[in-house]
Amino acid sequence: MNDEEIIAFYFERNEAAIEESENKYKSYCLAAAENILDSKEDAEECFNSALLAVWNSIPPQKPNNLKIYIAKITRNFALNKLKEKTAEKRGGGKTEAVMEELAECVPAKENTEDAFDAMELEKSINRFAKSLPEKERNFFIRRYFFMEALHKIAERYGTSENGAAVILCRVRKKLKKHLEKEGFI
Repeated sequence: MNDEEIIAFYFERNEAAIEESENKYKSYCLAAAENILDSKEDAEECFNSALLAVWNSIPPQKPNNLKIYIAKITRNFALNKLKEKTAEKRGGGKTEAVMEELAECVPAKENTEDAFDAMELEKSINRFAKSLPEKERNFFIRRYFFMEALHKIAERYGTSENGAAVILCRVRKKLKKHLEKEGFI
């Protein structure tokens, strides 16, 4: 089933949309979440949460690329889970609770201008990634979006770990030039 048909199911509120999304994108999304969390169970939980979030966001959202839409939501759940796990390790979960209590008194660090700047930076990085040759784009996305280990990237693309590191170093230099040109650095 193609993505347009799956999205149509979401708009019809047909539960087959979830089943088809799972059949088509589960392994892709789980790989990303497992790279972040090092836990198959936590990755599964994040993917299931992502499917619910997709169900709740379509409609009104109509993603151009369903695969990336679901993967990005899964990744965000995985990053939040990782943050939660690290907070628990630091203070047995108490640190996060204390910080939430303080948030009632202390104004948020982020303002509208910061949020706008972050959105513009994200758009700029997306343009940069799209401008890269396919191999470099794949390395960049695997490493910095999916947080895949360097040795796994090297294995996936048939190169040495050192070779993958060199490619990523060159891509980072290109990214720095791009961000300087666009005024972010």
